[in-house]
Amino acid sequence: MSDVAREAGVGESTASRVLRRQGSSSPETREKVLGAAARLGYVPNRLAGTLASTGSNLIGIIVPSLANIVFPDLLRGAGAVLGAAGFRSVIGVTDYEPDSEEHLVESLLSWRPAGLMVAGLEHTARTRLLLAAAGIRIVEMLDTDGEGIDTVVGFSNREAGRVSARHLIARGYRRIAYIGHDLGRDRRAAKRREGFLAALAEAGLSLAAEDVVRTHSSVGAGREALDRLLARHPAVDAVYFSNDDMAIGGYFHCLARGIAVPTRLALFGFNGLDVARHAPQPLSTLLTPRVAIGATSARLLLADDPPGVTTLDFELIEGATS
Repeated sequence: MSDVAREAGVGESTASRVLRRQGSSSPETREKVLGAAARLGYVPNRLAGTLASTGSNLIGIIVPSLANIVFPDLLRGAGAVLGAAGFRSVIGVTDYEPDSEEHLVESLLSWRPAGLMVAGLEHTARTRLLLAAAGIRIVEMLDTDGEGIDTVVGFSNREAGRVSARHLIARGYRRIAYIGHDLGRDRRAAKRREGFLAALAEAGLSLAAEDVVRTHSSVGAGREALDRLLARHPAVDAVYFSNDDMAIGGYFHCLARGIAVPTRLALFGFNGLDVARHAPQPLSTLLTPRVAIGATSARLLLADDPPGVTTLDFELIEGATS
């Protein structure tokens, strides 16, 4: 509050009244105070300073979804470490909406948590400002392709895409298609696609076909997308899916239509979900260290280490669908 008042050129009591919407202030004063708060990334303290003396045991964790097992796995790894250290997690779900993430970050910071963990590196400009100005340890998870704010734990999604393409190329596939979900909101999936296309180009290839749904990833969306794609491009001999949910949907489509996998059509996913690895034909995919990323992120959040990037690599699962 002192910093905001100084930046706005007003007294602390005036700044407090404006930010708490109490009393009356001139439009000019209100504009000065709100502008200063925005520039400084100020968030009101809902606990009214009580945590300053006792210390907070709250850790905010923001993820895009709980429908995909990837994020519950992440939370499981983080929760085990945080719980053992006496901390409690407060979970926020963005539904892959940047504005929702911004509101959640502001809301969680208002409770003055001891630290904050968020998925991914892409945020709105204001979210980055809030995180950078929070004065607590910030950990960004699941991606290393970009500039972090503080501490980053994950892997290169672009490299994951490249490894997937190289695997299919090495198996002799040349008419390779891509099926994915909303790439505008899921930037990590978009980066994998970028890496996949780059590896194809290195081999003198390009996508033979593509179908990207404008919804969240799901088994049903993957099945329907493969049906559409093969109707338009029946000569495709391999399909790279944005994740295992979509790929399992494609596998179900092949079972229903009698399409031989992989002799007629190869399928490749991403994440290494249990359901994919234990299918009658285990899915060819990349196994990601989700629980380990959650646990490592929590340990680094509680440690007094300098900011940096920690990489936990994925594993190629050859499976039986490629």
